[in-house]
Amino acid sequence: MNIETRKIEFVQAFLSLQSEELISQFEKLLKKAKQSEKELKPFTIEELNERIAKSEEDFENGRFKTQEELEKISSNW
Repeated sequence: MNIETRKIEFVQAFLSLQSEELISQFEKLLKKAKQSEKELKPFTIEELNERIAKSEEDFENGRFKTQEELEKISSNW
């Protein structure tokens, strides 16, 4: 199902709601989602290149963890 179809189905379901409490919950959720979306911004090309350079430098200087080390850490959670 594509996004346009999903939106239409969601709106149709939303329009059939009769509960003001449920509508308020959706309003709050939408407001929170919009706020979160505003806070997220993509990296610029320059920022990405800086991160790549820093990562390569870290690797060359031994500042990294192997997959095994990460798996061991995550298994302790």
